[in-house]
Amino acid sequence: MAKFKDLDRLLQSFVDGGVPGCTLHVTQHGKMIYEGYFGWADIENKVPVREDSLFRLASMSKLPLYTTMMMLYERGKFNLTDPVGNYLPEWKESFKAVRSPTGRISLVPTARPINVSDVLSMKCGLPYCNSKAPSDDYTMQSMQECMKPLWEKGHFTVQEHIAAMSKAALAFDPGTHWLYGFSSEITAALIEVLCDKPIDDVFQEMIFDPLGMDNTRSRFFGDAAERMVKLYARSPEGKLSLTTMPFDSKHLPGPEHEEGWARLFTTGRDYSKLMGMLACGGQWEGKRLLGRKTIDMMRANGLNAEQLRDFQDDYNRGYGYGYGVRTLIDKAAGDNNGSLGSFGWTGGFGTWCESDPEDEVSIVYMHNMMPNMEQYYHPRVRNAVYGCLD
Repeated sequence: MAKFKDLDRLLQSFVDGGVPGCTLHVTQHGKMIYEGYFGWADIENKVPVREDSLFRLASMSKLPLYTTMMMLYERGKFNLTDPVGNYLPEWKESFKAVRSPTGRISLVPTARPINVSDVLSMKCGLPYCNSKAPSDDYTMQSMQECMKPLWEKGHFTVQEHIAAMSKAALAFDPGTHWLYGFSSEITAALIEVLCDKPIDDVFQEMIFDPLGMDNTRSRFFGDAAERMVKLYARSPEGKLSLTTMPFDSKHLPGPEHEEGWARLFTTGRDYSKLMGMLACGGQWEGKRLLGRKTIDMMRANGLNAEQLRDFQDDYNRGYGYGYGVRTLIDKAAGDNNGSLGSFGWTGGFGTWCESDPEDEVSIVYMHNMMPNMEQYYHPRVRNAVYGCLD
């Protein structure tokens, strides 16, 4: 059986092999059983990764988002079958793009409106639209056209973003396929309407304050900008070079830096409180945030065979998808040594998390690098962590 020193050696090997710096936190039964910090937060100035180092979460911001939504579900704020248009009037109707045999595109009403379940499970029919680059895909072209006024303005709120994109052509009838993307933005807008306050305030009140996640935010505060790890690009030869991302400007205070719902940054220790709570049936340090049965529902695979083909790739082999999270449904398919029903997500700069209610284990691994090389690093971390468990 592997021991925790093997985790130390593994993470050090990541740094020796080209990761600028990384951190790993493992909890079990509500207690931290491992934490490690390796490499550099700032290579040029020799600043090591420390307990208070902040990492960009990118898409791993979705765990607080969907956890909040499930908390509101428990409070009777909505039903999953409710049309989104009940809360966001611009979305009462939707249209999909249909191509004729001659190649002509026409827009037809969808078989039914988008409902809440569709947006929680990434089945609303809209991908992300973060680029102005020309596209052959009609849905993307439609989304880019909707985004033009917001891009010209240079900043926009969640509600402005949602209103603009309500005119975009869907790629398919809601609920029929899985497609990663704009569902999260719609979810954020729903939370704002259901709570009648900005998404950042909702996160603070419902998750960050109760869990003591004092270092998790979307906007810089205090010395947060100085504590954010530098973002490095890795060449095919393994050389690291400091890079900057327009993405980081979204952390600056002021409405002029808003671009929809802001992405989050955090520390490994902070994020482990959220994942530990989800692993322990919704409780953390004596506080209950979410019901165990609601977590079971959140992590249940909701994809049929055709939708699984939409979702699964080499990185996600053996996983299905629930409400905002991937969930392990076949250990052999992906050569996974975790527990069936373990669930979590990943972030574009190299962050990864998983909660395992069977063993009440949570795993939070973080680095910030482009490309993130997730398929190499994340499975190795999981394999080593489970080797340490009794």
